[in-house]
Amino acid sequence: MPEHAPHLLFSYGTLQSEQVQLARFGRLLEGSPDALPGYRTTYVKITDPDVIAASGTDLHPLVVPSAAETDVVDGSLFRITDSELAAADDYEVDDYVRSEVVLRSGATAWAFLDARAVDGARAAGAPA
Repeated sequence: MPEHAPHLLFSYGTLQSEQVQLARFGRLLEGSPDALPGYRTTYVKITDPDVIAASGTDLHPLVVPSAAETDVVDGSLFRITDSELAAADDYEVDDYVRSEVVLRSGATAWAFLDARAVDGARAAGAPA
């Protein structure tokens, strides 16, 4: 019997890749399009050799909060298990932190955001 998949994960980057999904989760995830309003995409250079090997690149997208109301990050919404969420946590390097976000669809999901921006918001007393 397959493990129950109680978590929603929003991915805008390499976790959408079939290659990464097979390496991390041992299966292909079924997702649906969604978007994260109020954020924009930037990039970070990854140095972890295992992450580079899984993704095939050292340049990964990273989302940061945006002051522009029109900014939005497109991606995919996946339903994943506890063990898959742990595998996603293990995959993401220290530049990312897992945070709850509200998507355009209204769904609340986990997303990996810029750790510096989230830590700065928490230090300032703002919700992450």
